[in-house]
Amino acid sequence: MKIGVVVHGPNIIDSGYALKLIDLLKEYGEVTARLGGTMGRTAVIDASLENIIDIRKKLVPSDSLKIFHDDNVDVIFLLNYGKSDVTGQVFGYKVYNHYVQKIDVNSIPVIQIERPGEDDGSVIPWNGNFELAKDLAHRLNLTLITPEEVYDNHIKQDDIPDNHTHRIVHGVSPGENIMVNSVVIGKTDSDKLTLIAKDNVIVDIVGGTLKGHGVEKLGEVDLENAIIKTGLLRKAKVTPRILQRDDNADFEVAFLDHAGEDVYRFRGCDVVITIGDDTTLISSDILYRFDIPIVGITDGDLDKVVENGFKAKNSIIFEVESGFDDVCGQAIEKNLFTDNQINSDFSNISQVEQKIIEIINNINCKYKINYID
Repeated sequence: MKIGVVVHGPNIIDSGYALKLIDLLKEYGEVTARLGGTMGRTAVIDASLENIIDIRKKLVPSDSLKIFHDDNVDVIFLLNYGKSDVTGQVFGYKVYNHYVQKIDVNSIPVIQIERPGEDDGSVIPWNGNFELAKDLAHRLNLTLITPEEVYDNHIKQDDIPDNHTHRIVHGVSPGENIMVNSVVIGKTDSDKLTLIAKDNVIVDIVGGTLKGHGVEKLGEVDLENAIIKTGLLRKAKVTPRILQRDDNADFEVAFLDHAGEDVYRFRGCDVVITIGDDTTLISSDILYRFDIPIVGITDGDLDKVVENGFKAKNSIIFEVESGFDDVCGQAIEKNLFTDNQINSDFSNISQVEQKIIEIINNINCKYKINYID
């Protein structure tokens, strides 16, 4: 058989099961694996699996499934390690349905392997090849779950007013951050969470507290198709793997205002300016793997979306007055990045620092600077 494998998230990689399952599936045929999602990239790099799991493109899981569909493989596996059985199964349901919407004929079996190694782990044959799924469930000592069971147990929803849309988020715990498309928009205070939107703007949370500044930064959102995560983006405590990067002819400085997971596209730059506490935390942690320093603009409003935030040597962190990180970010973008997100007018990071000091002083904002040795 030609087997396509979509690996999602850092947990399945950090646990060691991504590689174990890929090796197991090789017993059934020729295996090709690629990542679905973004945060798993860092885990693939740390585990030295780039030659086994393709991370060259930033793809949502359903797009990774579609690529294998277009390649006409015989079966597609979705490997995931959710926070709970409910979270993982609902994730698979949404990914599978988004995938079906993108293809003409739903003919290639999709089988999900969820939380292998856990007592509540499962194998879900979303559309066929039940016997293969049954065989793997037996070999892995996992429960075989039907799509109908997932829908009946976890997907059915209560009524919401006609002029509102809503999204139930499963498997949450009190005190977790709520991230929508990489922006923290609130915090949970229950184990049940529902996001409610009107006119594509989140207006309420049932089971949590909204963070107004985050909702404002997020702006309009397609709640049904948004990427929603709660808690830490990566739980495992790991030793980062440092990759050597190519030297550029020009000294390139990049600008990233939010969505720290998008920072991979700047892995060839020399410095990245990051705006906001969480964006700075995520970006610096990723760029550490490529030995790229950051100049972070923060205001102390940290939501801690990763366990440890590594920072490359020579990074510089500006901590400005509360609420002024976005103001400073807008001024930096206006002065330095009018045409695109990369500036080649500097020769070193010290020049970048001095220019940012000048910009912040011009808007009369108090700040302090922390240097990473």
